[in-house]
Amino acid sequence: MPSPIRATVLLVDDEPHSLSAMKMALEDEFDIHSAADAEAALAVLDREWVQVILCDQRMPGRTGVEFLTEVRERWPDVIRIIITGYTDANSMMAAINDAGIHQFLTKPWHPDQLLVACRNAARLFSLARDNERMALEMRFLTSTAETRLEKRRRALRDGMGFETILRGVTSPMNAVVHHARAYASFDVPILLTGEPGTGKAQLARAIHYASLRSDRPFHEVNLTGLPDDLALIELFGAKRGVLPGGSNKIGLMQRADRGTLFLNGIDSLSPTVQMALLRVLTEGGFTPVGGHEVLTSNLRLIAGAHRDLANLVAEGQFRADLYFALSTTELVVPPLRGRPGDIALLAQHLLVEASASHGKPVHGFDQAALSFLEGYDWPGNLRELSNEVIRMLIRAQDPILGADLISRPILQAPPGEGGADRSAQGALTGEGSLKDRVEMVEMRILRETLTRHRWNKSRAAAELGLSRVGLRAKLDRYGVQRPGQTMADEEEDD
Repeated sequence: MPSPIRATVLLVDDEPHSLSAMKMALEDEFDIHSAADAEAALAVLDREWVQVILCDQRMPGRTGVEFLTEVRERWPDVIRIIITGYTDANSMMAAINDAGIHQFLTKPWHPDQLLVACRNAARLFSLARDNERMALEMRFLTSTAETRLEKRRRALRDGMGFETILRGVTSPMNAVVHHARAYASFDVPILLTGEPGTGKAQLARAIHYASLRSDRPFHEVNLTGLPDDLALIELFGAKRGVLPGGSNKIGLMQRADRGTLFLNGIDSLSPTVQMALLRVLTEGGFTPVGGHEVLTSNLRLIAGAHRDLANLVAEGQFRADLYFALSTTELVVPPLRGRPGDIALLAQHLLVEASASHGKPVHGFDQAALSFLEGYDWPGNLRELSNEVIRMLIRAQDPILGADLISRPILQAPPGEGGADRSAQGALTGEGSLKDRVEMVEMRILRETLTRHRWNKSRAAAELGLSRVGLRAKLDRYGVQRPGQTMADEEEDD
């Protein structure tokens, strides 16, 4: 049988002997934290999950009512009890109105009186959480529950979040967003699969904001490369004594209670972490590192994988039961090379954001620059595109960004049907004679050099060690010409 969950009580009193007496009365049934004043108590609340506060009214600095008024604003769920030696009715009314005091205890108090008050407060906290959970589930269960629920789901599907995912009219992302909208308002796990940098975290956040949990926290973590001990602490937390400094750590499973947790990189999890995660999904419980009690969390889990989990299951690298528990539905987020029609839209959006962030006004890209950007296969996906846009912005001298600002690997990559060939790797490892493969590399160098020099043939010829006539001959031989310009225009430029 799992150990019962002990509620956490914070004692606030500037008199050490009072703190000691209260702790002795309560420590057998509760986890106790103590503070000598309001500031120390706020520090405890920032790092610990507290259900009940017992606070003395007369303290140096801020009074108990003043302190509990701030607690009500920042941690409204915490049950607040005040201890006072005075019974003035006006003071009691002010405390109830300002700080939302649950109960008054008068001095001198009896240990049994203190214990019963804390038991009732902890029970009230638990009942409030259960009531909130049931209210979420029963919100639409009235005489017209089915109709109201469907209206709510339709409103959520059309609501906030998904409009932040930029895409064109014919983009493959449209189908992904359509299915994500359909599942967002149903409280089930979702698996997002796609290469790093394709926007899985953004899609997960949009799903959260279109869900019944949209008014609750959204947390995300990338588990790729995390050692087992750090992954377990990050997810499930750690009890005092495990980490340096002697303090507890609240894990994401607990922080995301009643909200949404996005776990990215789950394809890299070890068998140990996979087993712990499976326990959460099947039993609803977890144990902090170094602890013995079983905690529960009412969260929605969205998982992200950089690789195909079904293949990893077939290879024995991922648990089949965990895969099926995670994937009520699986959405595959396409890479950027599979979205060529979206690149211009995404690049312009990223440029607007970068321009505002760096305080450098620009207007957009010229057509030649967009042609190069759309022809590249973007192995780093959105992150690589964002970095390239920022580099172009920094180097720009004009409000319109030209192709001469683009990095060399992109300029050297002619577009192909299956995405651009980004480097000379195809020529080095592909088929064909030595002459053909060398000419392929030479053609790319010519195209990249001319673009950097804004098709000034004299400068390009000088950099390449060619005469202008020699450069012209090579351009004619390979059919290289400026984008948007005919061969007759080229002859006029000469």
